[in-house]
Amino acid sequence: MMRKRFTARSVRTLVAGAMALTMPAALQSQGPSQPAVAALPQAWVPPPPAQRAAPQTVAIRAGRLFDPRSGTLLANQIILIRGERIVDVGAAVPMPAGTQIIDLSHATVLPGLIDTHLHVMDGNPLIGPGGAGIGPNGPGPVGLTQPLQYRELAALVNAQRDLDAGFTTVVDLMSHGGWYGTVDLKNAINNGVVQGPRMQVAGPGLVSTNKASVAFPLLDHLPISNLGAQIANGPAPVREAVREQAHYGVDWIKIYSTEEYILRADGTIVVRPTFTLEETQAIVDEAHRKGLKVACHAYGGEGLHNCINAGVDVPTHGLDLDDAALKMLLEKKLPLTVTMFDLSMDHAQEMKRFGNSRWSLMEKSFKKALAAGVVLPFGSGAGPFPHGTQKDQFAYLVKWGMTPVQALRAATTIAADLIGWSADVGTIEKGKFADIIAVGGDPLADITEMSRVTFVMKGGETIRNQQQESPARTRAQDLIHLRD
Repeated sequence: MMRKRFTARSVRTLVAGAMALTMPAALQSQGPSQPAVAALPQAWVPPPPAQRAAPQTVAIRAGRLFDPRSGTLLANQIILIRGERIVDVGAAVPMPAGTQIIDLSHATVLPGLIDTHLHVMDGNPLIGPGGAGIGPNGPGPVGLTQPLQYRELAALVNAQRDLDAGFTTVVDLMSHGGWYGTVDLKNAINNGVVQGPRMQVAGPGLVSTNKASVAFPLLDHLPISNLGAQIANGPAPVREAVREQAHYGVDWIKIYSTEEYILRADGTIVVRPTFTLEETQAIVDEAHRKGLKVACHAYGGEGLHNCINAGVDVPTHGLDLDDAALKMLLEKKLPLTVTMFDLSMDHAQEMKRFGNSRWSLMEKSFKKALAAGVVLPFGSGAGPFPHGTQKDQFAYLVKWGMTPVQALRAATTIAADLIGWSADVGTIEKGKFADIIAVGGDPLADITEMSRVTFVMKGGETIRNQQQESPARTRAQDLIHLRD
């Protein structure tokens, strides 16, 4: 009997035939026989690079428009925007065909707000308003235990909450252990990688050796203080520190002219200075040579006097504002940025322990500076308290003596002047960035409306719109609406 021999090829043919007989019809139809699959190129080709969208034309119909220059509300204004800039503003602005209409006719429209003092690297986004809360995995890394990459992601969330609250421009005055992550975040926003507010930033603050700066290593041979600041002593070393920070892309140099303080029950405070006047002058001179601005943390006393004498761009806090410091501020025409809620957090505890508090001192000094005519830009110090909640500070500015117009100017024209961006932000005018917010009511009649921002636009892009009217209407629909 002859045996049939099977080659490898014949065996494969038999197996394939058997599989075809047992395979469901639906599966037999899949594979290269599909037209779409058959049409694929031999090798996958990546898609073309994304292209920036063409500028769009948008018109905002503002029922009331706040003008910080006049301090008044203008009725029934149209803001015409092309791309990221405002091209016209007025009561009868012609709109090209196809213009997208954003109807804020029942709202008060204001320039995007500017916070000249906050810290995006501070604050756990989990526990702030809008956060997920502490889950079963705990709060995650906090403070200086956070890896830099984790802290950068948290800083992004914090910055976006500032933007969502209406602060389209912010100044970060010290990264508090985040090193130059503030610069990286600013660049990522500017390049369009992530969404966030416009930013000017400092890096690590500058401190001199003192009891409050306990050194420990952080990714560098240079000593870093317990607040994540850079320690430098003497005129030459502080100049070197400024040059280094300029190299890494900061816009501001933040110096700590006071750190240690003692609260006394008689309502006073003892403040220890850090840098000498000579050191402070060297910092300011070198920073200005590099085109950088200087902000100084100073509660009062010699440290505050040194800052003002050296010509920093803005002293901050000044909660022990004596007559000499006040006189120098006025003579040099320097502003003073007063933070509030970072001090109020410890008010009850400090009053219980010392019979005195930084919050109480700040209120007295604020009223003293306001009465004397010191320029007071809006600066919140957000970070120790949740980002986005600084919108509530407007009400306290009024509670402490400002008019609503003064409070709004502090976060618009005055803040824009301080940071050197008056040509681009601070008002709603032709040629400026379309950074625009809205509230439902009239903030001149009720300043707490600023705690209820309902619309935010940055550079012509709508970040959020909680107004009742549809955020997107065509010009034809708008004309019909006007006739009605």
